[in-house]
Amino acid sequence: MPPRSSDATWELSVSEPNDFDVVILGGGSGGYATALRAAQLDLKVALVEKGKLGGTCLHNGCIPTKALLHAAEVADQTRESEQFGVKAELVGIDMAGVNAYKDGVISRLYKGLQGLVGGSKNITLVSGAGKLVAPNTVEVDGKRYTGRNVVLASGSYAKSLPGLEVDGERVITSDHALTLDRVPSSAIVLGGGVIGVEFASVWKSFGVDVTIIEALPRLVAAEDEESSKALERAFRKRKINFKVGKPFEKVEKTEKGVKVTIAGGDTVEAELLLVAVGRGPNTANLGYEEQGVKLDRGYVLTDERLRTGVPNVYAVGDIVPGLQLAHRGFQQGIFVAEEIAGKNPAVIDEAGIPRVTYSEPELASVGLTEAKAKEKYGADKVKTYNYNLGGNGKSQILKTTGFIKLVGLEDGPVLGVHMVGARVGELVGEAQLITNWEAYPSEVAQLVHAHPTQNEALGEAHLALAGKPLHAHA
Repeated sequence: MPPRSSDATWELSVSEPNDFDVVILGGGSGGYATALRAAQLDLKVALVEKGKLGGTCLHNGCIPTKALLHAAEVADQTRESEQFGVKAELVGIDMAGVNAYKDGVISRLYKGLQGLVGGSKNITLVSGAGKLVAPNTVEVDGKRYTGRNVVLASGSYAKSLPGLEVDGERVITSDHALTLDRVPSSAIVLGGGVIGVEFASVWKSFGVDVTIIEALPRLVAAEDEESSKALERAFRKRKINFKVGKPFEKVEKTEKGVKVTIAGGDTVEAELLLVAVGRGPNTANLGYEEQGVKLDRGYVLTDERLRTGVPNVYAVGDIVPGLQLAHRGFQQGIFVAEEIAGKNPAVIDEAGIPRVTYSEPELASVGLTEAKAKEKYGADKVKTYNYNLGGNGKSQILKTTGFIKLVGLEDGPVLGVHMVGARVGELVGEAQLITNWEAYPSEVAQLVHAHPTQNEALGEAHLALAGKPLHAHA
């Protein structure tokens, strides 16, 4: 084998055979998870990545945004410290310092990932832009890598809207927002989904005048309606402006920034516009359709076992229709590696994948919303319960408000858990066990939850849904 450099960007030597058990196109969450699991199963892997190992999540998504959100939380806690009897003063936001903190987190995780991949004798990392040139072959810079199996994991990009030109200065995407060297005085966020809501939350904590524009009737419209309404109430209290049910019409440059016109003729002006209308599948010009892989609006179509329809070609991650979440990509990567190795893994239940919006307050959920449950089972078969965090001791200590909402079947299991409040994202682990193992409220009610914790609120909600509330009314 050729020597492996410290940044794990080695390639095959000319003398080595370049055929593999698995060739993976893309080294993001789904791609590298496939590689690591396949290597554990003693499969020979080629992992092709044109940028940095770790992809969007590590470098332009999950990790940097959550680092910014934690810095924002520190700013809020400093600003509000006197209510806890601690006198402190927020003198300002040092974006150079914030970015150094954020980049330090990324760097440490990146080095750890490089070590995992570079330490595997079964993985060859190929640096460069790959293209599918045959159903079993990926070409990189004129060199071909053949696999008995191919996994497409080319990830996603920040989308814009037709006619909306992103210049990287006044009109930016989340990629640009993560590297801003200043705190803007004002910002318009186009899109009230997870990305838009999280950036709006960060910027407000940093002292920015923020307005969200969303074409759908409510913020984070994919979540349970009560969660959306709770977030909207909290944002009003934080003085984060938002206009829902108002599609974007046009943007114009002004002397000081931008002016956005929305449906009905209303206009909003600010220093910059963040386009946060979601992420699109990165599949153009990669040879997929030419090799028989079927696409729909750019997404790779697969069956429940993530097979594309072309023999021995699979797809994972953001290019597969569904939730664009790193942990979904991880699980899909593990699944495909085990499928290739003949382990016959259980099919992934998409409804059982946890979802978290890391704004202030946080939203976390898993399973069916109340509306989806009623649509599937009938309104008369579905029961719900809302446990107000006002009755939870740790939430009182944290001075957070919100709720835990359970959606269940009459005389049946819990179908969904929906939570709003500070740090509730940390509770979704137990929530996904409850829904994925189809637990009944009475079964969860038997479990002992530590006091005082916010986790205890999950137990209290299930006690109430089981008909034996403790610190709550039935």
